[in-house]
Amino acid sequence: MKKRIAIFASGSGSNTQKILEYFKDHELAEISIILSNNPDAYVLQRADNFETPSHVFDRNEFYKTDSIVQLLKNLEIDLIVLAGFLWLVPQNLLNAFPDRVINIHPALLPHYGGKGMYGDHVHRAVLDAKESESGITIHYANDKFDEGKIIYQAKYKIDPDDTIESIKFKGQQLEHQHFPRIIESIVKEL
Repeated sequence: MKKRIAIFASGSGSNTQKILEYFKDHELAEISIILSNNPDAYVLQRADNFETPSHVFDRNEFYKTDSIVQLLKNLEIDLIVLAGFLWLVPQNLLNAFPDRVINIHPALLPHYGGKGMYGDHVHRAVLDAKESESGITIHYANDKFDEGKIIYQAKYKIDPDDTIESIKFKGQQLEHQHFPRIIESIVKEL
């Protein structure tokens, strides 16, 4: 029986797109649902394009009820993937899916992580610090931003003429290349 994956995303969903493509007709796993805290997120259109169910929730539903946990349990979800999801995962969800919630971060943790460190904020901080390299980190989620156990990291070089846009592009290339493959390796262990 295929393992069932749920993806949480808040924005455009470029990683979600790559994951959907990777697991389309996959023998080991399928994307069962895409969840978002943003009713205007383009990731919901991507879900529709792949005929994948989606669910939009608000802060109250996520933090003050068990309805998201129940939804995921009813769907028999095996793994939760955070792909550009900007809210801290509540304890009830972490408890219901121990070591089954993974996240991707656009920097080499433990540097440039934490509350407010997402997207261009991360890239700006990396450039301002005049780093010679940056990268991506795939890690288990816990009850703090970007502090869970690291699963995988990949690096890229920062050139003197790089901009926020150019390092964002370099990072996204690594994310799209590695995230689906790492998800698959985790699924094989479940």
